[in-house]
Amino acid sequence: MTECVECGADVALHDSAEVGEIVDCTTCGAELEVVDQNPPVLDRAPELEEDWGE
Repeated sequence: MTECVECGADVALHDSAEVGEIVDCTTCGAELEVVDQNPPVLDRAPELEEDWGE
């Protein structure tokens, strides 16, 4: 269990959660990225950027 950086709600992570994985907060719907596993730490997921065909 860890905390949502947007709303502070508890977010349950499965045991095999990996760094870089994107999870959703079930309370506010924010997309969060796992940035550390031990202890579990979440941050806002990066916005997808346009690659303009590159």
